[in-house]
Amino acid sequence: MRVQGEISHLRVERLSLSDSLALAANGNAPFAALGYGTPHGVAWMPTVNARVLSAHGAMADVWHVNNGHVQSGTTGIARWRSNGQWLLGAIDIDESAEKQNLAEIAHSAYRDLFKTLDQAATPHLLRIWNYLPQINADGGGLERYRQFNLGRQEAFFEAGRAAFEGAPAACALGIHQGALSIRFLAGQTAPVPVENPRQVSAYRYPETYGPRSPTFSRAALADVGNGDVALFISGTASIVGHETVHQGDVLEQTRETLRNLEAVIAAANSQVTATFSLAMLDCVVYVRHPSDTDAVRSVLENALGANAPMIRHAVYLEADICRSDLLVEIEAHAVAPGRLLA
Repeated sequence: MRVQGEISHLRVERLSLSDSLALAANGNAPFAALGYGTPHGVAWMPTVNARVLSAHGAMADVWHVNNGHVQSGTTGIARWRSNGQWLLGAIDIDESAEKQNLAEIAHSAYRDLFKTLDQAATPHLLRIWNYLPQINADGGGLERYRQFNLGRQEAFFEAGRAAFEGAPAACALGIHQGALSIRFLAGQTAPVPVENPRQVSAYRYPETYGPRSPTFSRAALADVGNGDVALFISGTASIVGHETVHQGDVLEQTRETLRNLEAVIAAANSQVTATFSLAMLDCVVYVRHPSDTDAVRSVLENALGANAPMIRHAVYLEADICRSDLLVEIEAHAVAPGRLLA
């Protein structure tokens, strides 16, 4: 595990599936990875079970640490890898095998997530990725995403975790197959939450969006060692205030999403000595209708140029967004030299 007194440097690189798997060819797998459309069964690379719409196919964000012995383990239904300072975990639940509603399943899943953090002594969540089959479907009088929010927030309360100010960065998307999946990254130090001044904080949404608000911050900043700061941007869409704008117009929704990303990046930059920009992000673009992919890509390329790193490294996935009137959502991360301001 972690060597006493040393701070492990956490870094990330986005690679093709073949390049990712090649890293483990000598039998020494990297710390962990989050795969997009990658095969099941690669223990160090839990996957996002969504159709990849990008021409370059399956990709992965591969996380590396520079010291500490990496251990793997399970806590309840959570699988994890940790070097004592950083932890990447995964939870997959086949809902058809459960005799509970989605709120209860989400509650149970997050209970095991928090037990994992406690047992591995990595108490602070940096980022969570949630994937729900049929996210916009009726779950019996309440949309499934709203059911999920009920169980998730209850688990945060039960564990004494910040469900409002200080909540971790997160996203929640609808996948078309497979299990309810949660991926999470945690560390030893609490990240700095970032909100978007153009939007009502999600955890302060009015009750018209469900009996419990979504539990996430718009973004988070974290010291990842070696003089670097990471920016984790939650799922971002065409929402101003708390309302969806540009309903039915995927081009304008994409442009509005870019404006929101720029706003949250500016808010983040005010809290660090690092300088983040839209062009440097490694992003995942979730598109509700695959036929809209080229239109979304054209907006991004027109805004940033086809050679911008964000454009060249973007992963496009087919997914439903947490509101049925949203057509596109973008989440992202970036790492830059700098430090958090006091």
